[in-house]
Amino acid sequence: MAAADDTNPPKDYYKLLEVDYDATDENIKLNYRRLALKWHPDKHGGDSAVTTKFQEINEAYNVLSDPAKRFDYDLTGICEIEKYSLQEYLARFKGMILTCNGLGWWDSPAITSSVNITWPVVTRNLKKN
Repeated sequence: MAAADDTNPPKDYYKLLEVDYDATDENIKLNYRRLALKWHPDKHGGDSAVTTKFQEINEAYNVLSDPAKRFDYDLTGICEIEKYSLQEYLARFKGMILTCNGLGWWDSPAITSSVNITWPVVTRNLKKN
């Protein structure tokens, strides 16, 4: 069974749920519900292709609705550059891009809560003529 899993291409859960890569939890939930109703097997007479699509939608929602699983997926998910246009690539990986070289590092709640930064206050005596 592991050999069969190796031949399946990795899935882009964001595309399966038809949401942007920076989608909020609310948008993910709304699209999941819409797609689950659309692709529910009971509405299509138990068609196996529909059942497979429904299972993929559920799998995507289970990963993207859990913050820890979503973070792990974002770091280790589909990273094949050739499958993305430049806009899709930047949207998909902007969180990682912006945290490089300190561009977004200080905005991270995990960083700001664990690092105590104090800036020295410099005052000068300015004499008026």
